[in-house]
Amino acid sequence: MLDEYRLSNSFLGNVIEICIVTADYRKTIEGLIRLGIGPWRVYTFSSSNVQDQTYRGAESEFSLKVAFAINDNITWELMQPIEGRSIMAEFLENHGEGIHHVAFDCNGAPWEERIKMFAERGFEKTQSGLWADGNSFAFFDTEAATTTCFETYHFPPDFEYPEPEEWLPAPPPR
Repeated sequence: MLDEYRLSNSFLGNVIEICIVTADYRKTIEGLIRLGIGPWRVYTFSSSNVQDQTYRGAESEFSLKVAFAINDNITWELMQPIEGRSIMAEFLENHGEGIHHVAFDCNGAPWEERIKMFAERGFEKTQSGLWADGNSFAFFDTEAATTTCFETYHFPPDFEYPEPEEWLPAPPPR
């Protein structure tokens, strides 16, 4: 223990995202908008825009409806499984809808170092990919130890979100 707030083996850094897995992203977004969370960018993640797709250590194509709302220092994310094997589809089947994962910035550590730090603690990748030629993401097998899934992702400094398929409730003023 370093002090009353930190352990010497700390590496997760800041919480940067909370994700809800849903069977109906539109219905869930409607509820979150009523709570003041939004606006939402909506995308389809598939083999056409997510490279290096993996599931439980093997190459595996999957597709998901993914929506983001960025509020201050937290990104809210919704994921709705569409096709293929995914930890999100497993979650829906085993638990129903709800908070699926929390993402951490790992104090800005280089990407490969983040993967190594999770593995050194016994947490292997369960799903990963590279979205829009720049956003690396990886989920880890932390649920048995912590009751939830942990993720880390990295956006390069020059990353710009692609134009979404839709904005909900509407596009922001320009």
